[in-house]
Amino acid sequence: MLINILQKSDVSLTENEIKSEMGDLYDRITFYRTVQTLLEAGIIHRITVDNITVKYALNHLDQEHSGNHIHFFCRVCHSVTCLEDVPMPEYSTPKDYTVEECEVLMKGVCEVCKTGRHVRS
Repeated sequence: MLINILQKSDVSLTENEIKSEMGDLYDRITFYRTVQTLLEAGIIHRITVDNITVKYALNHLDQEHSGNHIHFFCRVCHSVTCLEDVPMPEYSTPKDYTVEECEVLMKGVCEVCKTGRHVRS
């Protein structure tokens, strides 16, 4: 069910947004176990926006989608977008450091909020 919810969404979702979609079927322990399994299998990825907000997105099957790509957080609508077409900068580290993952989060205003083209529900 978690995969289906993420497939239907154009943006990444928080646990509360996923919980809302699941309704009575939501169970917190099952949710976290499922998330961990899907993360380890490379089916979804986690986006840490700040100390409070974590979002989840489905990885695309037609491309290698690792944690090493840029995300954009909109301060207006709070959406997080994967920017796979934006090149990831390379960072150098001291020789005895091994980088396993790198997260880049840009913050600003998305195109939809900037142009005011929100869909009213």
